[in-house]
Amino acid sequence: MNPQAPVRAADDAWLTVVYYRFRAWRGGRPFWAGLFTLIGGFPIAYFPYADLRLGNITIAMATTAGAGSLIIGILLMTLGVALWFQQGIRVFAGVASILLALVSLPVSNLGGFFIGFLFSLLGGALALSWAPGKPAGPEAEAEGVTDHAPAYADAPVGGVPGQRGMETAYPSYPSETTAHADGGRNSAG
Repeated sequence: MNPQAPVRAADDAWLTVVYYRFRAWRGGRPFWAGLFTLIGGFPIAYFPYADLRLGNITIAMATTAGAGSLIIGILLMTLGVALWFQQGIRVFAGVASILLALVSLPVSNLGGFFIGFLFSLLGGALALSWAPGKPAGPEAEAEGVTDHAPAYADAPVGGVPGQRGMETAYPSYPSETTAHADGGRNSAG
């Protein structure tokens, strides 16, 4: 028996617990909106102060509004982190992220060469579209929230067992394999 096996199993169990806790934490907030907004702030704040060196040639990408780029980038990063810990400001943060991304186009090297602009725009849109879920359990049942299928989902479609859905309101047409009165098949079969 390998003496490392119990240690490895404990490490795997610990990683599994961390993964599921992170997954539960991530599921209760607009995680992806915050992540995209946070990532979008970095190129917007970085590129106006960056120098690109190609051999002996230095290319400065500084703009006249370098301070404005820094402020926009830091605000976007702050909004991204705030989305993770203050879900109640998601509408404000989404609108602010979109507006800051649009302002970054003329102010900050085309919004961080469109990288920061696109990430911030996507993060703002995700923040606006995110809605908290309803809790599952007895309290959800009391409120009438269930994840059962609607009543019409159990009705057969066109009289064919095994097919279910909303199509029951439409008339049933014979299929190619419908048996005739004489016991034979129709011409399609």
